[in-house]
Amino acid sequence: MARNIAVVLAGGSGSRTGLNIPKEFLPVAGKTVLEHSVEAFHRNPGIDEVIIVISQDYIETARDLCRKNGWNKVTQILPGGSERYESSLSAINAYNDQPGCNLIFHDAARPLVTDRIISDTIKALEANRAVSVAVPSTDTIVTIKEPSANPVTDKVLDRRMLYCEQTPQGFRQSTIRQAYEIALKDPALVSTDDCGTVLKYLPQVPVVIVPGDRDNIKLTYQEDIPMVEFLLSRRSL
Repeated sequence: MARNIAVVLAGGSGSRTGLNIPKEFLPVAGKTVLEHSVEAFHRNPGIDEVIIVISQDYIETARDLCRKNGWNKVTQILPGGSERYESSLSAINAYNDQPGCNLIFHDAARPLVTDRIISDTIKALEANRAVSVAVPSTDTIVTIKEPSANPVTDKVLDRRMLYCEQTPQGFRQSTIRQAYEIALKDPALVSTDDCGTVLKYLPQVPVVIVPGDRDNIKLTYQEDIPMVEFLLSRRSL
């Protein structure tokens, strides 16, 4: 069986939440956002290791949290990059000697990831090289003719074909490494999503969807904080 490595990406700056600290260190429901996210993977029996990728300035803070919580599955704390894909690459390169392992990337700003989602992702990686977590879109999505202050609708998309992507996203290390090796040769590279990188640069590799959870929201804006707090508090009841 392949080893399952959870990669918790915690490189946010907090700018969109209007905070003066990274949102991963925001206290919600008695713990920091980062603690909630790491603990979800740490307690799952299918996860063999956890690594944290974080801004260089906060590596020591992350180490303190590891000591405080006794996270013995956390084997590495790595510095992230200015772009999300650079943080992913930091983890990918750390396991170049283990091409058969599974790397399961998760945004630390999604502290409501469930044990079921993690286990389903691990299970899906037994037969697939790339796995996404997503939920069907409940909104009607439109495209516009061009970006402007007053955009004009171009097309209404078929909602049955639309999903909202979440994390975690899981890959064989060899697969995601190969995708980025090709991507880095592209002078027009723009990558904010690891599954998107596989889809674009390794189109022959299917990205299988595991059902997500509507509560698995990402803390992005300040108005998200009360909802995340409520949902986390509800779990402890």
